[in-house]
Amino acid sequence: MTLAPHLRSLPHSETLRINERCERLALHRPVVRFGFGQSPFPVPDRLQRALAEHAHEKAYAPVQGLAELRTAVADFHRREDSVDWHADRVLIGPGSKLLIYAALAAFREAHVFLTSPSWVSYAPQAQLAGHQVTRLASRAENQWRLQPEDLAAACRTVSTALPRILILNFPNNPAGSSYEEAHLQALAEVARQHEVLVISDEIYGRLHHQGAHSSFAEYYPEGTLVTGGLSKWCGAGGWRLGILHIPEALEATLKPILLGVASETWSCVSTPIQRAAVAAYSGHPEIEQFVARQRTVLGHIGRAATERLNNMEVRTAFPEGGFYLFPDFELWRPALAARGIRTAAELCEHLLAEAGVALLPGSAFGMPADQLTTRLSYVNIDGAAALDASTDLDTIAEPVLQGIELIHGWLRPKV
Repeated sequence: MTLAPHLRSLPHSETLRINERCERLALHRPVVRFGFGQSPFPVPDRLQRALAEHAHEKAYAPVQGLAELRTAVADFHRREDSVDWHADRVLIGPGSKLLIYAALAAFREAHVFLTSPSWVSYAPQAQLAGHQVTRLASRAENQWRLQPEDLAAACRTVSTALPRILILNFPNNPAGSSYEEAHLQALAEVARQHEVLVISDEIYGRLHHQGAHSSFAEYYPEGTLVTGGLSKWCGAGGWRLGILHIPEALEATLKPILLGVASETWSCVSTPIQRAAVAAYSGHPEIEQFVARQRTVLGHIGRAATERLNNMEVRTAFPEGGFYLFPDFELWRPALAARGIRTAAELCEHLLAEAGVALLPGSAFGMPADQLTTRLSYVNIDGAAALDASTDLDTIAEPVLQGIELIHGWLRPKV
């Protein structure tokens, strides 16, 4: 059977691959896991109890999601983000990742704008859906934020015959950057002028280190799909529960198609997981304290790690949310080139093989292969211990800083 000529060119997700590779390597040697972005914090007890209480529920749930959960989600985001969310326009899916793909799959053909860098799965998902992809470069001096003028220029250069879709993620994976109100307003004005549909991936919104996340839907409500879920702020990545909100202006046209995609693919999200998610979106003080502590811990580690990297001439922007940094080794290029290292992928391969430190290359996030950028996920901490407010923040950060010192030690002897 000859299949190869007819198969898609679709690589394994780099973030999942590095996690699997580290699992194998860790059987034989210590590995500092800066590659995979999984929350280190345990799922709150309140959610675990709710899951156990509803474990007996085995019936299929409605495709759109349980009404109780959709109401809780809508109430939560109206309260937290000051946006006009309605339960009848909320879709529950098995993770925000599949919800983003469902939104892309709803279109026969579209032109998708992605920033460089941006999360590894956006481009493959767009290509799987049969769409054209245009990369919009962001720059270190702007902390890897998309500039309104760059979005406007891209809109002027692509055909207006196809819908234009921008996937915007903030706080950002891989850079940890976010956007202030004026910047969001400027981007919204461009999107509105050029009728760009925005998929605003706000999965890290609750983990803005200052608790100052603003939703893109606040500034462009008629053209923004917002996605989120439990994986990051509730530490429940493996539970696979995501949420998507459809604006009123697109309800009649887009909602039936999204429900069609859902009904023909995942059918529904696990009923016990949905029941437990109601507890997450309830606004209970236990959950609020849990999120507040995460922000404190992640903000401290991010700042400490960034200072350490910049002091060793690995240029890194300070993060504003989530748990990622985007270190740039450009100042080490001559020394690295002398060791035969000229690309980000080669840099990461050597670091893992020789220092036991796992990073991901910037090329996995859409950066040019020869740029020496990398993504560092600073979650190799004891998340359970970190939730104890009496635990010293520097002690919590120590495994991350020790890993950075291993990088420094690997760089220095070869200079």
